[in-house]
Amino acid sequence: MVSIITVNYNGWKDTCELIASLKKYERYPYEVIVVDNASAGDDAQEIRVRYPDINVVCSDKNLGFAGGNNLGYQNAKGDYLLFLNNDIIIKSAILEPMVRRLQDPAIGGVSPMIRFSYPPYDVQYYGHQKMTPITLKHSTPAYDGAHPEKYLKDREVEVMHGAAMMVRRDVIEKVGLMSEAYFLFYEEFDWSYRILKNQFKIWYEPASLVFHKEGQSIGKITPMRGYYLSRGRVLFARRNLGGINKLLSCTYLTIVVMLRDILDYARQGRWDMLKAVFSGSVNGLFARKEKNNH
Repeated sequence: MVSIITVNYNGWKDTCELIASLKKYERYPYEVIVVDNASAGDDAQEIRVRYPDINVVCSDKNLGFAGGNNLGYQNAKGDYLLFLNNDIIIKSAILEPMVRRLQDPAIGGVSPMIRFSYPPYDVQYYGHQKMTPITLKHSTPAYDGAHPEKYLKDREVEVMHGAAMMVRRDVIEKVGLMSEAYFLFYEEFDWSYRILKNQFKIWYEPASLVFHKEGQSIGKITPMRGYYLSRGRVLFARRNLGGINKLLSCTYLTIVVMLRDILDYARQGRWDMLKAVFSGSVNGLFARKEKNNH
């Protein structure tokens, strides 16, 4: 069985759309666990009324992305864990191809093809590669819409996508849960790196396709997003790089990148974003690298 875990934060309508799409298209055995991450309204009750068969787990505080998913895992029964953003919908069955891929014991995690849910439905995820050393820039080639056939072949990759990733239970038991040190952003990179360090492979499975609304919970350009992206970059460098690379990366991120972003937002008059980027970068330097047992 697959345990599908999704975290809800003030987005019960999106969560219900996800559940509705699963019920419409998916026939592989699964359970759905919704973790309500201390929403401001009556989200948990709204979901329960519409879907009384769904396991809704409530947290009395916002645990962040990793914390919410980890709470869902504690309530899951399946041998396969699919972590889905609540702003995902499906238009065809997705579980069996990913489960079949994970039946190879050498493969520890898999992500499906992810398309944006609005025209022109470009592919958002087609298998990420590791970030470049020091600068932590994405090394994944840009999407080429003129040649969509390039993205229809499954292959080994280096990073899962946090919006949709399936991991076997035995892998989690060996590698550990997602780190709750981040709160938002970079958790899937951190987790993917740890999975690879434990000698498991990560796979891209285009036979499974999901559609992503993206940014429904916190928006695309907000102080909250700017703060946690800036914080997460620096924290990721501190947790995953070593020696001189760690020093160079933290210096680059907190001087070059931070100043670039600050100047850019200053020109736009976005003082709220300027403050968020500065605060996030500084906090990333001094935040605890470990939280709970990770």
